Amino acid sequence: MSSVAEPVSSSEQAPWIPLFNGKDLTGWIPKFKGHELGQNVKDTFRVEDGLLKVNYENYQEWGDLFGHLFYKTEFSHYRIRVEYRFVGEQVAKGPGWAWRNNGIMIHGQSAESMELDQDFPVSIEVQILGGTDKKKARPTANVCTPGTQIFFDEKVDKRHCISSESKTFPGDQWVTLEVEVHGSETIIHRVNGEKVFTYKYPQKNDGTLLESGTISIQAESAPIEFRKVELQKLTPAQ
Repeated sequence: MSSVAEPVSSSEQAPWIPLFNGKDLTGWIPKFKGHELGQNVKDTFRVEDGLLKVNYENYQEWGDLFGHLFYKTEFSHYRIRVEYRFVGEQVAKGPGWAWRNNGIMIHGQSAESMELDQDFPVSIEVQILGGTDKKKARPTANVCTPGTQIFFDEKVDKRHCISSESKTFPGDQWVTLEVEVHGSETIIHRVNGEKVFTYKYPQKNDGTLLESGTISIQAESAPIEFRKVELQKLTPAQ
């Protein structure tokens, strides 16, 4: 396997492209467990006040409605940057582990290929977590692996979730998450500009390397807002 290229210099960097236009969900398509592709169940994904929101005001209770909002284009070598904050209370009967929990799914399967009752796309999840007010460590920008695995600490690591080295961010504060993706080689997570996690060789559970895939945002019972979702294309190593 070849080594990853160094990041391009600032003079060579491509522009940041907004994937979220601040007005509506153009370019994005929802998929909820138990529902056909394109159904935005209970208006969960919405745009209000220039923010992309995962909102649960139309829910009586959670109802096992795992949802994902897929961007229309697949990518391979890129940086994705989001600014997010958790808000409000978890919907009734949401799972305990999903409290202030979301994720940016990368290298995912296509939305069209998901089964009707599938919980998560096969993907690498860059897990977003909010902190409690009890001074308990709860880092963000972790990695989880629905149907996948990664190469971490010089070996294939099959743990479902691995924590990053980020700080904990309690309350409703805005946090900037950036993920640098070099195809099937190195992936780097940064939080507020600080590198917090690096791993290699994202792959399916059968060992097939993931060179590219979809990007999606989760809905799994925790209200959250995004004020920016943008992408910068990178030049692959030669």
